[in-house]
Amino acid sequence: MGSSSKSGENYKNPCLTMHQPWASLLVHGIKRIEGRSWPAPIRGRLWIHAASKVPDPGTIKAMEDYYREIYAVNGITDLKFPEHYPISRLLGCVEVVGCVSCEELVCWEEVPEGVRLEGQQIFAGFKLIVPFEMRGYQGVYNLERKTYEAAVRGLFPVKAPLPVKFPLLDPQDPFSLKPGALASYLSGSKASEMEKSPSLSAAIAGARAAATQFSKNNDQPITIQEGEMPVSSRTRHKSKEELKTG
Repeated sequence: MGSSSKSGENYKNPCLTMHQPWASLLVHGIKRIEGRSWPAPIRGRLWIHAASKVPDPGTIKAMEDYYREIYAVNGITDLKFPEHYPISRLLGCVEVVGCVSCEELVCWEEVPEGVRLEGQQIFAGFKLIVPFEMRGYQGVYNLERKTYEAAVRGLFPVKAPLPVKFPLLDPQDPFSLKPGALASYLSGSKASEMEKSPSLSAAIAGARAAATQFSKNNDQPITIQEGEMPVSSRTRHKSKEELKTG
């Protein structure tokens, strides 16, 4: 129920397939950073589709524990997690506001400490009232027109527990927040070295273990959807890129 695109210019209704529970956590506004080894080819609305692999209870618990601890850093203690983590479904959409490297994100003091912590581990939207069943593709791809037209009518706004504003360097240029763009602003800045509580450290370790099950290289704790590389490019990037949603 979708079609691949060979050029970023052809993305009309872009969609990304992700494994659960990360897909639902992103759509519900809990997950704010999505990491990839390639730069985001789009800005604006990105539809999120859940892959077909059923998440095991241990993975769900690990990621929910992780986000409880991450949000607690900023004083948020009452998180509402999804009741279900459906598979092979179109879940909803998020807004991609920028893409920067992990190294830039962890030094960016204009975003909350919890967001920077999320970026260190390397791994607000709208949800559909009734998720649509469909198959996914590798990388970013276009939704079929019929799927898009039906889905857009069923969107329901999500209230994120801690909305984050990722400021664009140039408000007139939606692509101004890109890898390397923050370098001059962050000159001399270092990643925060906050003291981690035992519970936070344990949650981070659990999240890393959960994420590595989908990595082609187990020494890289990265959340990957079905297929690591985008359809439009097979070029690997040495530094991890972070897709920012808001």
